[in-house]
Amino acid sequence: MSYYQLYELNHAAVGPLRAVADAARLYFQNPLNPLSVTPFGRSMAAAAEMFERSTRRYGKPEWNLGETTTHGVRVPIFEQVEWERPFCRLIHFEKGPSGVAIDQPKLLIVAPMSGHYATLLRGTVMAMLPDHDVYITDWADARMVPLSDGNFNLDDYIDYMVSILHFLGGGVHIMAVCQPSVPVLAAAAVMEAGDDPRIPASMTLMGGPIDTRISPTAVNTLANSHDLDWFQQNAIMKVPFPHPGFMRDVYPGFLQISGFLSMNLERHVEAHRALFDHLIRGDGDSADKQREFYDEYLAVMDLTSEFYLQTVETVFLRHALPKGEMTHRDERVDTAAIRRVALLTVEGENDDISGVGQTKAAQDITPSVPDTMKAHYLQPKVGHYGVFNGSRFRAEIAPRIADFIATHDWRRRGKSSVARA
Repeated sequence: MSYYQLYELNHAAVGPLRAVADAARLYFQNPLNPLSVTPFGRSMAAAAEMFERSTRRYGKPEWNLGETTTHGVRVPIFEQVEWERPFCRLIHFEKGPSGVAIDQPKLLIVAPMSGHYATLLRGTVMAMLPDHDVYITDWADARMVPLSDGNFNLDDYIDYMVSILHFLGGGVHIMAVCQPSVPVLAAAAVMEAGDDPRIPASMTLMGGPIDTRISPTAVNTLANSHDLDWFQQNAIMKVPFPHPGFMRDVYPGFLQISGFLSMNLERHVEAHRALFDHLIRGDGDSADKQREFYDEYLAVMDLTSEFYLQTVETVFLRHALPKGEMTHRDERVDTAAIRRVALLTVEGENDDISGVGQTKAAQDITPSVPDTMKAHYLQPKVGHYGVFNGSRFRAEIAPRIADFIATHDWRRRGKSSVARA
């Protein structure tokens, strides 16, 4: 019996206790119950909620964006699936009618395929929506994809990027958050090498592992302390019945979240202790913020084994992209071929996932991009999450990205990709 099956059995076994805990929470929170306003009642309700939350499986969150402001006018947002393949959907956050003419740059946000759902970038999307026509990649949970739909590896990821850019048309601006920095840069190189007219106008890489030899973090150290066989034997499992992806080899989400939590275990323990205190004191606003964060953070998905292992080998063990040794469909990926795509790299000073300098390395391996089309920004006092979310992202990083996009938005100025060549 595999660890994945044991995980599923444990989750099922705890189900009745979780139901009892939820019932207890409702009982002690019921305003008709006189105990609900007592320290004892609040403590019991808080304890029951903490047990239920710690044993729950967190499902895929909803976007729930509702509306945004464009040109000072509130406009509704509608989620539309514009393109779909077995392992990805392209979601368009379409702005509803407002009486205001909207002509905005197309922005493709490429969400990381590293365990969390695309909704982790909700704050990123919200910050970019007012001034951009936003699309995002919504990656599928591998345990929900039947074996009959085939495999998905790093080469397929690059093909998906090229296909989406073709669908959206030339001159799109692309933003890669963390993990997709490598395949997005590779896709741009493949398109440039083929003189593809539908290349993006600009490419923003944020907190990505372009060259993990620079400022290695705990993640890089772990990867380099084992060979590929170790990851194959210890991180890959088969999806158990009754999931649609039954018998597919995956890197399970529950292993990933265990790794995420262990990197900052004390901080997460303290956060849950604080949540318990907020619940006892009846501090609803603070408790809601904690709930919202962990509802998102603890929702994870499985990755296909072939994608995970190829990424580990290519990015973390061989450092193939910065060495000029990465291949796509057996053809070398030549980042020096990129010449028409403006490049912005963004890093966080305290990033403990992609160390300072790892993303900036993209600047060095794209020598054919003119200096006038390149920029780099290091955000002080933020970690990995703060590179793409939070107050500093909204106030200091997002405006810089918007300015960079506006500067290199040749499609809206009526120029063609041929004119830029």
